Amino acid sequence: MTRRTISRALVHLSLVAATAVVLLPLVVVLLTSLKSEKEMANTSGALDLPDDPLNLHNYVAAFQDGGMLSAFTNTAIILLVSVGGTVLIGSMTAYAIDRFTFRFKKLVVALFLTAALVPGVTTQVATFQIVNSFGMFDSLWAPIVLYMGTDIVSIYIFLQFVRSIPISLDESARLDGANAFTIYRKIIFPLLKPATATVVIVKGITVYNDFYIPFLYMPSEDLGVISTSLFRFKGPYAAHWEVISAGAVLVILPTLIVFLSLQRFIYNGFMRGATR
Repeated sequence: MTRRTISRALVHLSLVAATAVVLLPLVVVLLTSLKSEKEMANTSGALDLPDDPLNLHNYVAAFQDGGMLSAFTNTAIILLVSVGGTVLIGSMTAYAIDRFTFRFKKLVVALFLTAALVPGVTTQVATFQIVNSFGMFDSLWAPIVLYMGTDIVSIYIFLQFVRSIPISLDESARLDGANAFTIYRKIIFPLLKPATATVVIVKGITVYNDFYIPFLYMPSEDLGVISTSLFRFKGPYAAHWEVISAGAVLVILPTLIVFLSLQRFIYNGFMRGATR
Protein backbone atom coordinates (compact mmCIF):
# COMPACT_ATOMS: atom_id res chain seq x y z
CA MET A 1 0.00 0.00 0.00
CA THR A 2 2.88 2.34 0.76
CA ARG A 3 4.44 1.83 -2.66
CA ARG A 4 1.08 2.29 -4.35
CA THR A 5 0.44 5.50 -2.42
CA ILE A 6 3.88 6.85 -3.28
CA SER A 7 3.46 5.99 -6.97
CA ARG A 8 0.07 7.68 -7.10
CA ALA A 9 1.46 10.74 -5.35
CA LEU A 10 4.32 10.94 -7.85
CA VAL A 11 1.89 10.61 -10.75
CA HIS A 12 -0.29 13.42 -9.41
CA LEU A 13 2.73 15.61 -8.72
CA SER A 14 4.01 15.10 -12.26
CA LEU A 15 0.57 15.99 -13.66
CA VAL A 16 0.41 19.13 -11.52
CA ALA A 17 3.92 20.13 -12.61
CA ALA A 18 3.09 19.54 -16.29
CA THR A 19 -0.14 21.55 -15.94
CA ALA A 20 1.74 24.43 -14.32
CA VAL A 21 4.34 24.44 -17.10
CA VAL A 22 1.60 24.62 -19.74
CA LEU A 23 -0.71 27.12 -18.03
CA LEU A 24 1.81 29.51 -16.49
CA PRO A 25 2.81 31.21 -19.79
CA LEU A 26 -0.87 31.58 -20.73
CA VAL A 27 -1.66 33.16 -17.38
CA VAL A 28 1.24 35.60 -17.75
CA VAL A 29 0.08 36.60 -21.24
CA LEU A 30 -3.51 37.07 -20.03
CA LEU A 31 -2.49 39.22 -17.06
CA THR A 32 -0.16 41.30 -19.21
CA SER A 33 -2.92 41.94 -21.77
CA LEU A 34 -5.10 43.51 -19.03
CA LYS A 35 -2.45 45.93 -17.77
CA SER A 36 -1.94 49.51 -18.88
CA GLU A 37 1.30 50.93 -20.22
CA LYS A 38 1.93 52.66 -16.88
CA GLU A 39 1.43 49.39 -14.99
CA MET A 40 3.88 47.62 -17.26
CA ALA A 41 6.48 50.29 -16.57
CA ASN A 42 6.00 50.15 -12.79
CA THR A 43 5.16 46.48 -12.28
CA SER A 44 7.43 44.29 -10.20
CA GLY A 45 6.48 40.89 -11.54
CA ALA A 46 4.80 39.14 -14.45
CA LEU A 47 2.18 37.57 -12.18
CA ASP A 48 1.06 40.85 -10.58
CA LEU A 49 -2.68 41.39 -10.94
CA PRO A 50 -3.87 44.33 -13.11
CA ASP A 51 -5.49 47.33 -11.43
CA ASP A 52 -8.50 47.04 -13.74
CA PRO A 53 -9.37 43.39 -14.58
CA LEU A 54 -11.88 44.62 -17.19
CA ASN A 55 -9.42 46.80 -19.12
CA LEU A 56 -10.03 45.97 -22.80
CA HIS A 57 -8.17 48.91 -24.32
CA ASN A 58 -5.25 46.71 -25.36
CA TYR A 59 -7.60 44.31 -27.13
CA VAL A 60 -9.21 47.13 -29.09
CA ALA A 61 -5.78 48.47 -30.10
CA ALA A 62 -4.55 45.01 -31.09
CA PHE A 63 -7.69 44.29 -33.12
CA GLN A 64 -7.63 47.59 -34.99
CA ASP A 65 -3.90 48.17 -35.49
CA GLY A 66 -3.18 44.52 -36.16
CA GLY A 67 -5.81 44.24 -38.89
CA MET A 68 -7.42 41.32 -37.10
CA LEU A 69 -10.71 41.49 -39.03
CA SER A 70 -8.99 41.07 -42.39
CA ALA A 71 -6.69 38.46 -40.87
CA PHE A 72 -9.63 36.43 -39.55
CA THR A 73 -11.33 36.60 -42.97
CA ASN A 74 -8.24 35.44 -44.87
CA THR A 75 -7.59 32.72 -42.32
CA ALA A 76 -11.18 31.47 -42.60
CA ILE A 77 -10.96 31.26 -46.41
CA ILE A 78 -7.64 29.42 -46.34
CA LEU A 79 -8.81 27.16 -43.55
CA LEU A 80 -12.08 26.09 -45.18
CA VAL A 81 -10.67 25.48 -48.65
CA SER A 82 -7.44 23.77 -47.58
CA VAL A 83 -9.05 21.54 -44.94
CA GLY A 84 -11.86 20.58 -47.31
CA GLY A 85 -9.35 19.78 -50.03
CA THR A 86 -7.22 17.78 -47.61
CA VAL A 87 -10.22 15.66 -46.60
CA LEU A 88 -11.17 14.92 -50.22
CA ILE A 89 -7.62 14.26 -51.44
CA GLY A 90 -6.67 12.23 -48.38
CA SER A 91 -9.77 10.04 -48.35
CA MET A 92 -9.69 9.45 -52.12
CA THR A 93 -5.98 8.61 -52.03
CA ALA A 94 -6.46 6.20 -49.13
CA TYR A 95 -9.41 4.56 -50.94
CA ALA A 96 -7.38 4.13 -54.13
CA ILE A 97 -4.35 2.70 -52.33
CA ASP A 98 -6.35 0.19 -50.31
CA ARG A 99 -9.01 -0.90 -52.80
CA PHE A 100 -7.25 -0.86 -56.19
CA THR A 101 -4.41 -2.97 -57.52
CA PHE A 102 -2.05 -1.19 -59.89
CA ARG A 103 1.58 -1.29 -60.94
CA PHE A 104 4.15 0.20 -58.57
CA LYS A 105 1.59 0.31 -55.74
CA LYS A 106 4.22 -0.53 -53.12
CA LEU A 107 6.52 2.09 -54.62
CA VAL A 108 3.81 4.75 -54.32
CA VAL A 109 3.23 3.89 -50.67
CA ALA A 110 6.99 3.96 -50.04
CA LEU A 111 7.24 7.37 -51.71
CA PHE A 112 4.49 8.70 -49.45
CA LEU A 113 6.44 7.49 -46.44
CA THR A 114 9.66 8.98 -47.80
CA ALA A 115 7.95 12.33 -48.37
CA ALA A 116 6.83 12.34 -44.74
CA LEU A 117 10.43 11.90 -43.60
CA VAL A 118 11.92 14.69 -45.74
CA PRO A 119 12.04 18.05 -43.89
CA GLY A 120 9.93 20.60 -45.71
CA VAL A 121 12.52 23.35 -45.28
CA THR A 122 14.98 21.49 -47.53
CA THR A 123 12.62 21.74 -50.51
CA GLN A 124 11.44 25.32 -50.04
CA VAL A 125 13.61 26.77 -52.83
CA ALA A 126 12.11 24.42 -55.42
CA THR A 127 8.62 24.84 -53.94
CA PHE A 128 8.89 28.62 -54.09
CA GLN A 129 9.95 28.50 -57.75
CA ILE A 130 7.01 26.24 -58.63
CA VAL A 131 4.50 28.44 -56.78
CA ASN A 132 5.90 31.56 -58.41
CA SER A 133 5.86 30.00 -61.90
CA PHE A 134 2.14 29.24 -61.54
CA GLY A 135 1.43 32.86 -60.60
CA MET A 136 0.17 31.99 -57.11
CA PHE A 137 2.77 34.00 -55.20
CA ASP A 138 1.28 36.74 -53.02
CA SER A 139 -2.21 35.27 -53.24
CA LEU A 140 -4.43 33.10 -51.08
CA TRP A 141 -3.95 30.19 -53.47
CA ALA A 142 -0.30 29.70 -52.49
CA PRO A 143 -0.93 28.49 -48.92
CA ILE A 144 -4.13 26.69 -49.94
CA VAL A 145 -2.35 24.55 -52.55
CA LEU A 146 0.63 23.90 -50.27
CA TYR A 147 -1.56 22.84 -47.35
CA MET A 148 -3.63 20.50 -49.52
CA GLY A 149 -0.68 18.87 -51.25
CA THR A 150 1.71 18.18 -48.41
CA ASP A 151 -0.34 16.37 -45.76
CA ILE A 152 0.91 12.79 -45.75
CA VAL A 153 -0.29 12.24 -42.18
CA SER A 154 -3.94 12.74 -43.20
CA ILE A 155 -3.59 10.10 -45.91
CA TYR A 156 -2.32 7.56 -43.41
CA ILE A 157 -5.11 8.39 -40.95
CA PHE A 158 -7.71 7.76 -43.66
CA LEU A 159 -5.87 4.66 -44.82
CA GLN A 160 -6.14 3.01 -41.39
CA PHE A 161 -9.89 3.54 -41.39
CA VAL A 162 -10.45 2.45 -44.99
CA ARG A 163 -8.70 -0.84 -44.23
CA SER A 164 -11.23 -1.48 -41.46
CA ILE A 165 -14.20 -1.26 -43.87
CA PRO A 166 -15.15 -4.73 -45.19
CA ILE A 167 -14.55 -5.25 -48.90
CA SER A 168 -17.86 -7.12 -49.02
CA LEU A 169 -19.64 -3.74 -48.96
CA ASP A 170 -17.82 -2.77 -52.16
CA GLU A 171 -18.67 -6.09 -53.81
CA SER A 172 -22.34 -5.80 -52.91
CA ALA A 173 -22.49 -2.30 -54.35
CA ARG A 174 -20.79 -3.44 -57.57
CA LEU A 175 -23.42 -6.16 -57.98
CA ASP A 176 -26.03 -3.40 -57.88
CA GLY A 177 -24.20 -1.56 -60.67
CA ALA A 178 -22.31 1.04 -58.64
CA ASN A 179 -18.99 2.28 -60.00
CA ALA A 180 -15.86 3.10 -57.98
CA PHE A 181 -16.75 6.74 -57.40
CA THR A 182 -20.30 5.88 -56.30
CA ILE A 183 -18.92 3.34 -53.82
CA TYR A 184 -16.57 5.96 -52.43
CA ARG A 185 -19.26 8.65 -52.24
CA LYS A 186 -22.11 6.58 -50.79
CA ILE A 187 -20.32 3.87 -48.77
CA ILE A 188 -16.69 4.60 -47.99
CA PHE A 189 -16.74 8.32 -47.24
CA PRO A 190 -19.79 8.24 -44.90
CA LEU A 191 -18.04 5.53 -42.85
CA LEU A 192 -14.95 7.74 -42.47
CA LYS A 193 -16.59 10.25 -40.12
CA PRO A 194 -14.23 9.57 -37.15
CA ALA A 195 -11.18 9.91 -39.40
CA THR A 196 -12.65 13.01 -41.05
CA ALA A 197 -13.25 14.65 -37.68
CA THR A 198 -9.69 13.90 -36.61
CA VAL A 199 -8.17 15.25 -39.83
CA VAL A 200 -10.35 18.38 -39.78
CA ILE A 201 -9.36 19.24 -36.20
CA VAL A 202 -5.66 18.44 -36.50
CA LYS A 203 -5.26 20.04 -39.92
CA GLY A 204 -7.37 23.03 -38.95
CA ILE A 205 -5.25 23.80 -35.90
CA THR A 206 -2.06 23.37 -37.96
CA VAL A 207 -3.25 25.75 -40.68
CA TYR A 208 -4.55 28.27 -38.16
CA ASN A 209 -1.27 28.42 -36.25
CA ASP A 210 1.15 28.22 -39.18
CA PHE A 211 3.34 31.28 -39.63
CA TYR A 212 6.04 30.23 -42.08
CA ILE A 213 4.02 29.60 -45.26
CA PRO A 214 1.76 32.71 -45.05
CA PHE A 215 4.72 34.91 -44.15
CA LEU A 216 6.80 33.61 -47.05
CA TYR A 217 4.17 33.38 -49.79
CA MET A 218 1.85 36.30 -48.86
CA PRO A 219 4.04 39.33 -48.05
CA SER A 220 1.31 41.91 -48.74
CA GLU A 221 -0.24 43.42 -45.62
CA ASP A 222 -3.80 43.07 -46.96
CA LEU A 223 -3.24 39.30 -47.23
CA GLY A 224 -2.21 38.83 -43.62
CA VAL A 225 -3.57 35.94 -41.57
CA ILE A 226 -3.96 35.46 -37.84
CA SER A 227 -0.45 34.19 -37.28
CA THR A 228 1.27 36.94 -39.28
CA SER A 229 -0.91 39.75 -37.91
CA LEU A 230 1.05 39.62 -34.65
CA PHE A 231 4.21 40.32 -36.64
CA ARG A 232 2.90 43.82 -37.38
CA PHE A 233 3.59 44.83 -33.79
CA LYS A 234 7.34 44.40 -34.27
CA GLY A 235 7.71 48.11 -35.16
CA PRO A 236 5.94 50.82 -33.16
CA TYR A 237 4.65 48.32 -30.60
CA ALA A 238 7.97 46.52 -30.05
CA ALA A 239 8.12 47.59 -26.39
CA HIS A 240 4.35 47.54 -25.73
CA TRP A 241 4.02 44.03 -24.41
CA GLU A 242 0.51 44.68 -23.15
CA VAL A 243 -0.77 45.22 -26.72
CA ILE A 244 1.27 42.31 -28.08
CA SER A 245 -0.13 40.06 -25.33
CA ALA A 246 -3.69 41.15 -26.14
CA GLY A 247 -3.10 40.21 -29.77
CA ALA A 248 -1.70 36.85 -28.70
CA VAL A 249 -4.81 36.18 -26.60
CA LEU A 250 -7.04 37.00 -29.57
CA VAL A 251 -5.10 34.51 -31.68
CA ILE A 252 -4.96 31.77 -29.04
CA LEU A 253 -8.57 31.93 -27.87
CA PRO A 254 -10.36 30.42 -30.92
CA THR A 255 -7.90 27.52 -31.15
CA LEU A 256 -8.15 26.85 -27.43
CA ILE A 257 -11.95 26.79 -27.48
CA VAL A 258 -12.11 24.47 -30.49
CA PHE A 259 -9.48 22.10 -29.11
CA LEU A 260 -11.06 21.84 -25.65
CA SER A 261 -14.50 21.29 -27.18
CA LEU A 262 -13.44 18.64 -29.70
CA GLN A 263 -10.42 16.99 -28.09
CA ARG A 264 -12.29 13.70 -27.59
CA PHE A 265 -12.69 13.38 -31.37
CA ILE A 266 -8.93 13.78 -31.79
CA TYR A 267 -8.03 11.12 -29.26
CA ASN A 268 -10.78 8.72 -30.34
CA GLY A 269 -9.82 9.13 -33.99
CA PHE A 270 -6.16 8.36 -33.40
CA MET A 271 -6.89 5.45 -31.05
CA ARG A 272 -9.46 3.85 -33.32
CA GLY A 273 -7.22 4.24 -36.33
CA ALA A 274 -4.28 2.72 -34.48
CA THR A 275 -6.20 -0.35 -33.28
CA ARG A 276 -7.82 -1.31 -36.58
